[in-house]
Amino acid sequence: MTRIIMHGCNGAMGQVISRMAADMEGLRIVAGIDPDDRAVSGYPVYKSLDLCSTEADVIVDFTTAMAVDRLLEYCGERRMPLVLCTTGLSEEQVKQVERTAEQTPILRSANMSLGVNTLLKLLQDAAKVLAGAGFDVEIVEKHHNRKVDAPSGTALALADSVNEAMGHVYHYQYDRTSARKKRDPLEIGIQAVRGGTIVGEHEVIFAGQDEVVTFSHTAYSKAVFAKGALEAARFLAGKKPGLYTMADVIASAT
Repeated sequence: MTRIIMHGCNGAMGQVISRMAADMEGLRIVAGIDPDDRAVSGYPVYKSLDLCSTEADVIVDFTTAMAVDRLLEYCGERRMPLVLCTTGLSEEQVKQVERTAEQTPILRSANMSLGVNTLLKLLQDAAKVLAGAGFDVEIVEKHHNRKVDAPSGTALALADSVNEAMGHVYHYQYDRTSARKKRDPLEIGIQAVRGGTIVGEHEVIFAGQDEVVTFSHTAYSKAVFAKGALEAARFLAGKKPGLYTMADVIASAT
């Protein structure tokens, strides 16, 4: 049995994960952490990690970037495995993740879905052919109107996947309104749309001379992310210190 502390348990994703975990064998959420400490999912809830005395095997985090610093300190001090799903981290926070992973296992992913992580791999193969032939690369991402970070962590991960395949020759262009000039061939344009209740849509466009190739992924509910987070927790419990990704989870299941 993998015992989980849900960090951000009363948030939208925390509630979805809690409901799904209740129906999965071999997993149990034993405690939650949330500023709103109402126990609404059948386990005790604490306002902070420091108040939690419940023993667990792994923490799953879906919160905000400002809550990540103390979370990393806590996990490093206690050698607690961490599935880190929060996006919008600063460069210093990313470095802190890497330092903490030297002490305890951390699985960090911009997107927990199986489909997106398969797409990341496919993009590398496509980029070598299409970007290598001079196709321009553009990314459009769409999310609900309550999402605070832009572009999304997934959009950046998609851009990074293309960039890695091409030897990191690209820079990222988020806004073209400040300068009137034609497109730089070595840029990846990334545009963010926010509105309504869009769960998550990502489109990677390879635009060439007289032809366009498009890769897209659409999430219709948060359940796809919840499933991935729980499988990641199952995978990570008991692992050696280090930085892991969803690719490791997928590889372990094949």
